[in-house]
Formats: sequence, C-alpha cells, structure tokens
Amino acid sequence: MGFRSERGAVLLALMLTTGLIAIDATILATAVPSVVKELGEFDQFPWLFSVYLLAQAVSVPLYSKLADTIGRKPVILAGVALFLLGSVLATAAWNMSSLIVFRVVQGLGAGAVAPMSMTIVGDLYSVAERALVQGYIASVWAVSSVVGPALGGLFSQFTSWRWIFAVNIPLCLIAGWALARSYHESVERRPHRIDYAGALLLTLGLTALILALLEGGNAWSWLSVPSLLSFGVGIAALAAFPFVERRAAEPVLDLSLLSRPLIRTTTLVSLGVGALMIGITSFVPTYLENALGVVPLVSGAAVAALTLGWPLAASTAGRLYLRHGYRRTVMIGTGITVAGTAALAATGSWPNAWVVGAVSFVVGFGLGWTAAPSLIAAQASVDWNERGVVTGLNVFARSAGSAVGVAVFGAIANNVIAAGRGETDYATIVAASTWVFVAIAVAAVLTWLAGTRMPPGGVDAAAYGVPGAEPASPA
Repeated sequence: MGFRSERGAVLLALMLTTGLIAIDATILATAVPSVVKELGEFDQFPWLFSVYLLAQAVSVPLYSKLADTIGRKPVILAGVALFLLGSVLATAAWNMSSLIVFRVVQGLGAGAVAPMSMTIVGDLYSVAERALVQGYIASVWAVSSVVGPALGGLFSQFTSWRWIFAVNIPLCLIAGWALARSYHESVERRPHRIDYAGALLLTLGLTALILALLEGGNAWSWLSVPSLLSFGVGIAALAAFPFVERRAAEPVLDLSLLSRPLIRTTTLVSLGVGALMIGITSFVPTYLENALGVVPLVSGAAVAALTLGWPLAASTAGRLYLRHGYRRTVMIGTGITVAGTAALAATGSWPNAWVVGAVSFVVGFGLGWTAAPSLIAAQASVDWNERGVVTGLNVFARSAGSAVGVAVFGAIANNVIAAGRGETDYATIVAASTWVFVAIAVAAVLTWLAGTRMPPGGVDAAAYGVPGAEPASPA
C-alpha cells in the first residue's frame, strides 16, 4: 500500500498528474487581473474558464470509451501530452483570443487525466485498499487548494502571469516519464462504438449557449441576429441531443439514468456545485484586486480559503452522513453554502478582503458537505457495473455547471460594466461584482432546493439500497 510497494511508483505518478489538474483549477483565477492588464479585453476573461471546462466536460465520455478500447495508459499519456502542449502555447500567448484557444487544448488534456487517474486507481487497488489510496489523492487536492492561489499570486506580483503555465512544463514531463516507466497494463480489448454524433451535438449546443451568454449585450445586442442565432443553435442542438442518444448504440451520456429520481437529483446538485465553485474562484480575485487594489497574493489567499474549507469539510462528511443520512448532510451543507453566499452578496458593496476570505471559507465548507455525500449517495444506489457511468455523469454535470455558470456570471458582469464607466471605475466594478454575488446566492438557493428532493432516511434506506457485493479490483 505504501510508496515503497510495487504500485508505489504508479501512485506517485498519478498523484503528480492529479496535482497538475488540481493546481490549474485555482492558479489562473488570481492572475486574471494581470493577464487583462497585459493582453486587454477584460470582457473576454470568463472565456478562459468556460472553454477549458467545456473542453474537459465533453471529452471525458469519449476518453472513457477509448480507455476501454485501447487501454488506460495511452489515453492518460495523450492527456498529459495535450496538457503540456496547451501550457507551452499559453506561455507564448500574444493576445486574449490566442490564450483562450490554448486553454481549449489544456482542457482536452485535463479531460483525459482526471478520469483516467481515478480509473487506474480502481484497476490497481482492491475495494478495501481504495479508501486509503483515495486519501492520498484527496491530499493532493487539499495541498493544491493552498498552493494554486498562492503560486498564481506570487507569479503575478513578482514575475509574470506566464509562469502559471510555464510551471506545468517540467511537471508534465516528469509525470509522463513516471507513467511511461512505471505503469504497465494488460489490455483486454473490447470493441466499442464512439458516439461522435452525440459528442458533436453536446459540444455545439454548450458552445453556442455560452457564446450567446458571454457576447450578448457586449459584442452584440441581446435581440440582434447573432444573439438570436447563437441561442437558437444552442437550444436546438441540446434539444436534439436526447433523441440522438436514445438511438446510439453506446451513448456519450446515458440519459436514461436521469429517469431515476435520486440520480436526477444528485446530478442537479452537482450542476449547482460546479457553478458555485467557479463563480467564487473566478470573480473574487478580480473583485478584490480591482476594487481594493490588493496584491494578487492577498486575493489568492481569499480563494485559498474556499478551496481549503472544502477538503476540511469533506474529510468529516463520512461520519456525518453515516450518522444522519445523505439527505440531511447535503441539506446542512447547502444551508451553510446559502448562508455564506448570502453574506457575500450582502457585503459586496463594502469590499473587505478579510470578510471575503472568511465568507469564502464558509462557502467552501458548505460545498464540502454537499459534493461528496451527494456523489456517494448516487454511487451507492446502483449496481457495481453502473457505478462508473453514474460517476461520469456526476463529473460531467459539475464541469458543465462550471462552464455555463461562469458564462452566466460573466454575462452579468459584462453588462453592468458596459452600462457603467468601464472596468477601471471603482463603483462600476463593485456594482458588477455585487450583482454576480447575488446571482451566486440564487444558484446556492436552487442547489439547496435540489437537495430537498433527495429521499429521507439513513444510508441503509431503501432508496440508497446497497446492491450485490462489489467484486474486488485486481491488486
């Protein structure tokens, strides 16, 4: 089980590759004002997060199919290579548009690395061993929650924001080398049919919808032809998606799972969690740095407070839901989140770094008692052979919630700024940020409402029935 065992080298490599994605989730947020200062186009910065999350979300199901066809190792190595390529290109970005395109490449890499790391752990370790091994992986996210914002602040303040991408280069090379050298697999090839039509419709629909939200009232008016066309294409593609999935031999997303009330509810909760997480981490640094003029290191500390509260709460969530049940734990978590986001919205007009940091910690703590219990409840309600699909649906929902959420919040900010005196005006930035925080609080209330639909009872209730014994994974 330890790092000195035969599997230890692979576990270390997986922890390193997970660290790449975990740090990238927070390191860019604190550098956004520095990026905008050099590249301009403040109204375009939400795209840096949306396209990354969108590329990651839509590619996860495709990578999962490929992993069953050609093996895990080539997929995760391809993911590391794409993430490396995107980082190299982002380091040399010459304007905001080029940086946005290079973030797509990074997102495609992250879409392979994140799920493959979890899959390989499941292949290498038995069910009993995974509890401890997942602790190692979770510790990477906890450390990254502090290191990411701090590094972003340090690079932006003392060197250049380009270093937040350049630092990935040696890490990717080391991770790729460690995986290629230490991880060996015996591939049981199984034929699969990739649902390209479904993937295309999903990508087109989400991209068009995000485009309409971010550019409406900014690049064009809300009722203009481009705006109506973008909304029309997005809605039409997403409306056609379920019909294509029903006819697909192996759908990119098994939407039939959503006919089950618990899966549908936990998926909605996951959508809300993704939107709330990206809303805080994306807009708090810009709010603090532009409104108060604080250095990136201070704004990074505020973001770190949220991402530190999450793993602290998640580490105690198990004892809470074992004693009180999944639904009650999720209700407590979402209740704390609602209180935190309401406080953030109420104090938005009076910027204070200490208040924002404290409130962010509360929100993160609430999300920690929301995300893990809702996912585990969904996993516990299905048979072993459906658990991977349910987990994938949950991960997709969180990524999609983040991608659409940052687009909605960005649209609100851009329209307030366009109606005001620009992103350099104190009153305009405070007003835009406050309205974003109000929208985040509304999203928290909707997530709480989704949580109320979870069935009552303890973990042994019929709705969370434990299926047949799960076979152990090969050690």
